[in-house]
This record gives sequence, structure tokens and C-alpha cells, in this order.
Amino acid sequence: MEKPVVLKTSKEDTAPAQPALASKSSRRWRRSLGIAVALACLAAIAMVAGLYWSEPLLTVEHKPGTADVIVVLGGEPTYRPPRALQLYEQRLASGIIVSGDDDGNDARRWLEAKNVPETAIRLEPRSTNTKENAGFTVPLLRDQKAGRVILVTSWFHSRRALACFRKAAPEIECISLPTIVDRPKPHWPNKYEIKMVLREYLKLGWYWVRYGVWAF
Repeated sequence: MEKPVVLKTSKEDTAPAQPALASKSSRRWRRSLGIAVALACLAAIAMVAGLYWSEPLLTVEHKPGTADVIVVLGGEPTYRPPRALQLYEQRLASGIIVSGDDDGNDARRWLEAKNVPETAIRLEPRSTNTKENAGFTVPLLRDQKAGRVILVTSWFHSRRALACFRKAAPEIECISLPTIVDRPKPHWPNKYEIKMVLREYLKLGWYWVRYGVWAF
């Protein structure tokens, strides 16, 4: 009776392929994790830098001068109306336009309570964003033949606001005199404004892509 033939196999023939595949998958995972960590670090550095240098990056402030009208943008009730009042009391303009549908009426009433005559205040009540602030306010400026206006908004919003008004009415000279008392001290925005400052960088990019408003 013949003995059965036993075929000899090497260790290489019997070794499973799974460890090699697992090793390759592990390397890909570590590489992906490293890229994700690097991107997160870059984003964190950019965020910190954007906050630290937020004032010089986002603020546009011109030398004060007389104008036909002061335009104060709604959306922030604590610092913007008082800044507009300060400039009005310095007699830099004889009238104020309050632009914005959110808190425009509140700002108008606040200014009237501070002895600004009702006849000196005009309300633009339809705008819901900065582009509309400019788009809906410019016809009012042209209606009263304004050649020079003072823009009042938050310091971190001043660059985008100025760019929107210049695009909407290149024939009108705009003086940017934004809020002062809420400026970063010495470099960092206050807790109330940190989120708005970070969002402002995103909005600057969005306005460039969506509306062609380049603010720099």
C-alpha cells in the first residue's frame, strides 16, 4: 500500500496576509491623523493671530472731518449709537441716517432721547446685512445729494462696511470713524466681541466671493 504524499509548505506559504494589510492601513491612519493635527494646529495659530492683530487688520479709521450726514449701521446697540451721537455733537454733520431693520428704531429713539432732533434723524428700516445697509442707504444719500458721509459701525466691521459703501456708491466720499471704547485692550477683543471678530474674517471672504467686495 502506497503511503500518502505529504506536501511540505514553507512558513511564507502559510503566513496570513492580514498583518501586512493591517500594517499598511495603520500607516495610512497615522498619516491622516498627522495631517489632521497639522491642519488643526495651523487653524489654531491663524485664529490666535487673527485675534491678536484684529484691530490693525479689521479697522479702517480716517481723520475726522465734516460731512453731509452720519450713517450709523444697526446690529450693535451698545457702542455704535453713542459714537454717532459723539460725532453729531462735534458738529461734523447736521443729520444722521440709522440703517438696519433689527434695532434701527431703538437707535433712533435713543438718539432722540439724547436731544438729537427728530428732524435730524432718518431711518432706513429694511436692511438685514452690510450689503443691504449700503444698497438701501445709498438712494437716501443720493436723494439728499450727499457728497461726503461719515460711516459709524463697530471697529472690527469698519473695513467691510466701508468696502460695501464704496462699491455701492463710488461717487460718494466715505469717512470711516468706527467705535473706539470697545477697541482691543491691548490686543485681545473683549469676550463680547471675540466670536464676532472671528466671524468677520469669514464674512470678508464670503463678501469677496459672493458679491465681489474686496475690502483690502
